[in-house]
Amino acid sequence: MDHDAVLKELSFGKYQVKILLLIFFPVLFAAANTVTYIFIARAPPYRCFVDQCEQFENAKYDQDWLQHAVPGSISNGKFEPDGCFKYNFNDTGLITNNTCVANLFGKNKTKCNKWIFDENEVTMINDWPSEMTCNENEWKLALIGTSNFAGVMVGSAVFGFIADSYGRRASFISSLVFMSLTGIGQALSPSYAMLMIFTLLNAAGSIGVYYSTFVLIIEMLDKEKREISSVFINYSWAVGAVMAGAIVYFDSNWRHLTLWIAAPPIIFIFEYWFVPESLRWLISKKSYGQAYIIVQKAAKDNKKELSASFINQFETQNGCKASEVQESQILEHRSNTNYLELLRSKKLLIRVLVLCFIWSTNTLVFYGLSLYSISLSGNIYFNFIFGSLIEIPGTTIAWISMNKIGRRYPLVISFLICGIGSIFGAFVDAEVVWLQVFSFLISKMAISTTFTIACVYTAEMMPTNTRSGCIGAFSTISRLSSLLAPFVPLLKNYYSFLPLLVFGSFPLAAGCLSLLLPETLGSSLPDTIIEAENIGK
Repeated sequence: MDHDAVLKELSFGKYQVKILLLIFFPVLFAAANTVTYIFIARAPPYRCFVDQCEQFENAKYDQDWLQHAVPGSISNGKFEPDGCFKYNFNDTGLITNNTCVANLFGKNKTKCNKWIFDENEVTMINDWPSEMTCNENEWKLALIGTSNFAGVMVGSAVFGFIADSYGRRASFISSLVFMSLTGIGQALSPSYAMLMIFTLLNAAGSIGVYYSTFVLIIEMLDKEKREISSVFINYSWAVGAVMAGAIVYFDSNWRHLTLWIAAPPIIFIFEYWFVPESLRWLISKKSYGQAYIIVQKAAKDNKKELSASFINQFETQNGCKASEVQESQILEHRSNTNYLELLRSKKLLIRVLVLCFIWSTNTLVFYGLSLYSISLSGNIYFNFIFGSLIEIPGTTIAWISMNKIGRRYPLVISFLICGIGSIFGAFVDAEVVWLQVFSFLISKMAISTTFTIACVYTAEMMPTNTRSGCIGAFSTISRLSSLLAPFVPLLKNYYSFLPLLVFGSFPLAAGCLSLLLPETLGSSLPDTIIEAENIGK
């Protein structure tokens, strides 16, 4: 049975809208879970505890005498203390009016072993200061981000396999529950090691929700509406990231933040009884009876009467009497996926290699820029929120351009804009804040556009039996590059322009390689290797 003919018979209506609304909130929370590591592993302002001048239990970060007691620098008219050293105490100094004055301290520096943190922010460093503070421990903070991306890599592979073998719905619900439970474990982590483990597991579940719902949506829409899948998912993702930024703005305690976004999704387990399995997956697995029940339900919701010719075609082509199908008699038949056959095709192998680089570039730059946003001048929460909000116009541009122009050239142009914007921003004077932020937002918007296009583009080039698995595989491979994303911003310690130079070079290369891919606008989703090879002819 031609799946596209089924979708055309049903048209777009209440049935599809209902599923989109059901999926919106799980994806929103998946996005929020994925980005929390940015705030969990952020280094808040901290300084040495000066025992001669304060009591540890009620010490405050800002003190009038700090410039005498600890080294530091003046930034924007405000003294910023060094986080790891303090001046040695001068025993011959005199305390005046019970205050710490300059003559109490010498100019020799000593390493401190207790720290006072800014009261406005609570991250993992507050819980384990002796393990996390100072330059020699910066890599431990970055390693939390790496654990997050390692989890995304694992989750893409595992839940992609589940989606292809046991169904898109099974992958969606299992990853949703897994995300919620591991997120709660993350919030309750008693040690740095446990936090790393739960961060990895939570990210695995979060990305499972993202990709299983994406494939589920793209397979329920006909080719005229297919762009909606990636656009809708990425809108949900952007709103989820904004939600995380807003929550941490009002409650900056990392444990509270994690609980706020990890606990609620467990209630969406009820969607198992409301979100149907993918018709295309059921037909590919020869579960025609279950497929027909879903077709009848969709036709009823959309107020569409199935034509006699359609029903007859379904019965004759699928070798079953649709009118006699009972849900309790449905058997799901599994078929082998053809991953090796896919790679034996020279044409498809080239596409796979190009798509691997495109996906790797998208993840490295997208998440790298998200991390970079909190190092820009100004309020870190607003910078992150605006950096997430800019994804919405980026996704909208992708939607419009995919409908009007196609996939390939909008992808190429967006990559080039991202690359040029990032490289330009690398050499903007740090004092020209507005121009620095503007170039960042342009780059983030452009990479959001490429991300949206790449998801649809990839799905349109892969056969049904391998579609979800391939998307999971591309995501898994791309995470090898994103494992490095948390470390790229650290390059500014050597040369300030290096992070953005890295984030600009990869999109330029990806834009050029995208020219090797075929145009898929108006093409039906391929069900076989041969159909995939013939796309663009």
